[in-house]
Amino acid sequence: MFSIIQAAGWPIWPLIACSVLALALIFERFLALRTSRVAPPKLLNEALTVSANNLPTPDVVTQLEQNSALGEILASGLRALNANPRCSESELKATMEGAGRAVGHRLEKYLGALATIASAAPLLGLLGTVIGMIEIFGAQTGGGVSSGNPAQLAQGISIALYNTAFGLIVAIPALIFWRYFRGRVDSYLLGMELASERFARHLARFRRGN
Repeated sequence: MFSIIQAAGWPIWPLIACSVLALALIFERFLALRTSRVAPPKLLNEALTVSANNLPTPDVVTQLEQNSALGEILASGLRALNANPRCSESELKATMEGAGRAVGHRLEKYLGALATIASAAPLLGLLGTVIGMIEIFGAQTGGGVSSGNPAQLAQGISIALYNTAFGLIVAIPALIFWRYFRGRVDSYLLGMELASERFARHLARFRRGN
């Protein structure tokens, strides 16, 4: 591996940095976007059950808020109703939508950086290719390739090919995982939006009934 890095020359170092950063971002997003941390499947039903007859105590609301991203959205509705028992359904929805936007912003964290790496890696590989071509032409003395320095010519070809390949090796997985995480976030956001609308209707009925 070290011999490949040596053959590729200095242009490969930015690509290595991009690959390390991409791996770190992918690992972090896998942990952050787990279902248990974003939208546990049974959480909405549990929140509906807890608030079926009476509003939960502040301690229960705090536990719900700390449970997950969805719990944070649902807890915002309970807090709004505790603060103003006569608030309308539209006010409840507005409060929960505000919490949902904050949650959505956190779920999309680092996705822009991953997309940037996916876009920049091929360009960095192209930069290495251009530098390799410069090395090749620098090995020529004017009479043609055969009159150039063979070692310098081989080095230029190595730089060009290795950087092109490594740029694609970095970019393709980064693009795949960016699309995967992007779809995962969109799915979470849709599910949380539907859950918050159902919970807002539930709280509005509870408010009118009391």
